Amino acid sequence: MNAPAFALDNNSVSQLSKQTVTKMNAIIEITNLRLRTFIGFNDDEKNKQQDIVINAQIHYPLSSGCLEDQVSDALNYKTITKAIIKHVESGRFLLLEKLVADVLRICSQHQDVVYAKVKIDKPHALRFADSVSLSLDYHNNFTQEK
Repeated sequence: MNAPAFALDNNSVSQLSKQTVTKMNAIIEITNLRLRTFIGFNDDEKNKQQDIVINAQIHYPLSSGCLEDQVSDALNYKTITKAIIKHVESGRFLLLEKLVADVLRICSQHQDVVYAKVKIDKPHALRFADSVSLSLDYHNNFTQEK
């Protein structure tokens, strides 16, 4: 069975945008960002970089400008990812908790972020497990009105 065809003109899309944009929540997902860093407190961990895998979710309220293709109204996931890469690859961390908290801080530092979650896996950290991971999340209960 064929679905009925319909078309939206630019005015209809604009009208739809204004009515629903205040209810929309944009979610950026950074999936399986694979990096190497110094993580751990054993001698071999301090002297040899290890693989880590980062997954992050960043939620922010969608502005009407995003629906009108205004780049300046969107969160820039490339900028966020570059900051994560720079911090992780140049750092040294004893605990996975510290590393995850640092990455979460980077993901949630923009004033529009209302929720963020970061999970970092440390593959091969345990002999009989694929990986060990830790997750932290951030909730901003105070959101600024635009």
